[in-house]
Amino acid sequence: MTLAAPVAKATAAEVTTTAVRYYPVAPGVRLNVRRGPGTQYPIVRILPEGARVPIFCQTPGTTVTGPYGTTNIWDNIDDGEYVSDAYVNTGSDGYVRPRCS
Repeated sequence: MTLAAPVAKATAAEVTTTAVRYYPVAPGVRLNVRRGPGTQYPIVRILPEGARVPIFCQTPGTTVTGPYGTTNIWDNIDDGEYVSDAYVNTGSDGYVRPRCS
């Protein structure tokens, strides 16, 4: 009788790290990054023109009109940092990542 070798399991952090895709911000745009999913949240930084952003999760918030349409979807790009999906070229009008919890 032979025993199977143990199977290594990836942690959630490892899965998230390898599955992250970067999306381009609309050309010529310096994009406001906000503390939450809406225009009422304070700006924490401004992304430079030509930036690409990871999207970890998405959540509904303030409706915004931008180069890629009108949407209430906000993209979580870092811990406590959100940008409107109207300025990010995801190739979709809907959700492309899981909902933020």
